[in-house]
Amino acid sequence: MQGWIEGFQASIDFIEDNLTENLDIEEIAAKAALSPFYYQRIFGALCGLTVGEYIRARRMTLAAQELAGGEIKVIDAALKYGYDSPDSFAKAFQRFHGVTPSMAREPGAPLRSFARMHIKISLEGGTMLDYRIVEKAPFTIVGFKRRFNSDTSYQEIPKFWNEWTKDMRGVKGVFGVCVDMDGKDFDYWIADNYVPWENVPEGCDTRVIPGGLWAEFKCKGPLPNSLQSVNTQIWSEWLPSLKGYTLAGNYSIEMYCPPAEKPEDTLSYIWIPLKKD
Repeated sequence: MQGWIEGFQASIDFIEDNLTENLDIEEIAAKAALSPFYYQRIFGALCGLTVGEYIRARRMTLAAQELAGGEIKVIDAALKYGYDSPDSFAKAFQRFHGVTPSMAREPGAPLRSFARMHIKISLEGGTMLDYRIVEKAPFTIVGFKRRFNSDTSYQEIPKFWNEWTKDMRGVKGVFGVCVDMDGKDFDYWIADNYVPWENVPEGCDTRVIPGGLWAEFKCKGPLPNSLQSVNTQIWSEWLPSLKGYTLAGNYSIEMYCPPAEKPEDTLSYIWIPLKKD
């Protein structure tokens, strides 16, 4: 576990050492020996915000400190912290601090500070996480897909589901499938099992999910709380203590069972692909 924690902390240290540079998610994730897809999911579960949000918050914190200390001009701060123009920097600065960069230079200006993160994971037990490791044959999904950015996916994916519920168009929504595309963006599918002898609904695509080993986590209770709670446990408790296996494949799957009579009896599952060490 310690090596995993150290690797993740090394990635945060890399971010901190390069806040005035053009940070690339693939290079950041490599410091933790993870794919960008998994790195961003784990970062969100552990830290409560996206990688992009963390970088912006830290840049705004440092920029404010320099401006308040009279060490830098507004235009120079904008360029130093990655903004194309003073105007775009000023808008971002005011959203974060509630004051303009010029006002930040005045004595006593109210400024916000976002502290540097240090990852510490303590496994103390006392919580139950139901899972099993199973081997699954390849299978094909059919459904609607949409491209999402990791920085905004938590807000945008629920909107995608809301749109789908208004007009299901032949898809029941058995699966929610994340498929990494290029490290920053991923495809999210609302999908069912593909039945070859049935027509593919209009607007849908198909995709083969490779066979292999999967960790299958059981979630019981009202959605989305039960799913989100187990997802946090997976990345903060289960993964650091995982032995004999590593993450495999840049995808993960949510499987939804038919609605139960009582919300507390609702079942869903999270599937994470694995490979043996």
